[in-house]
Parts: sequence; structure tokens; C-alpha cells
Amino acid sequence: MRYRLTFITGAVVGYVLGARAGRERYEQLRKSAQRIAQNPAVRNAAESAAQTGRGVAVKAADAVGSKVGDKMPESVTAKVRALRDRGRTEDDWGTSNT
Repeated sequence: MRYRLTFITGAVVGYVLGARAGRERYEQLRKSAQRIAQNPAVRNAAESAAQTGRGVAVKAADAVGSKVGDKMPESVTAKVRALRDRGRTEDDWGTSNT
């Protein structure tokens, strides 16, 4: 999915930069992109993906931490703590933007 999204984004950017349709077509594309970005379903999906990514990052850091031990840099340890604290909210239903 990530590669597909990257390809679509690149195609849109290439079209906008290379199109000879002018400013009017550019404004149409920009408004369409804003409508998609402001769609509650898209925002919820993006937020859900971000939460899943944070969860995976914490699990990966735990796995690495158990193997590496005290050799992890303090900056990495602090980031892991911050991610853990962020994920511990009791009232988080995954829809803070709607």
C-alpha cells in the first residue's frame, strides 16, 4: 500500500508540475486533495495507521532493548518512553480529529 500511495503521489506531483493546463487545473487538483485530506474517514485511517506504527515501534524497541540491554543511546530510550506514555491514555478512541 505504501508503494502504491507513493506512486500516486509522485504521479500527481508530476502532472501538476508538468501540466500545461494552467492555474485553473492546478486549483482544481489542490481543492480535490484538500477535500480528500479533510474527509473524516481518511483522517481516521491516517490516525489509526499512526497509532499502529507507534505500537510496532514500541514493540521493536522492546525487542532490541532486551537484546542490546544498557547499550541503547539515551535519546532512543527517551523516545521509547515518550511513545509508551502517549499510548497509555484511557479515553483514547482513535478519533481525536472528528
